Amino acid sequence: MSETRSKDEAAIRAVLAGVYDAWGTDADAFVADYTEDATAILPGSYRRSKEEVRQKMAEGFASVLKGSTTRDEIRSIRFLGADAAVVVSETGILFPGEALVPADRVANATWVLEKRDDKWLIAAYHNSPAHAG
Repeated sequence: MSETRSKDEAAIRAVLAGVYDAWGTDADAFVADYTEDATAILPGSYRRSKEEVRQKMAEGFASVLKGSTTRDEIRSIRFLGADAAVVVSETGILFPGEALVPADRVANATWVLEKRDDKWLIAAYHNSPAHAG
C-alpha cells in the first residue's frame, strides 16, 4: 500500500473512531465528519441529511440509546479512485449491563466516504442485520 493510501486509511479509521467515541453522548460530535447531504439507511429508517442524522441520534441518545455503547470492527476499506472509499464493518449496540452484543443485534454496515478539501467525510451509511431472523 502506498504512503498516501496508508495515510488515507489511517484518516478514515480516525473518522469512524470519532463517530463511535461520540456515541451515546454527543450528537453534534457524532455527525462532525458527515457531509451536509449525507444519508443514513437503517432498518425502517432513511435519514436524508447530516441534520436529520444529528436530530435522530440526539433523540436516541436522550431515550432508547441512553447509557449504551457500541462495538464496531472494520472488515475492509476499499478505495474508489483518489477521493472515495467504501468501508465495510460489523457493528452492534451494547445496552447497560451487556458485555457482548446479542447475535440478533449484530449488523453489517457499509460506509461511503469522500475526500473534500483533503479531509475524509462520511457521505453515506447503511446497515442491516448480520443474521436473518
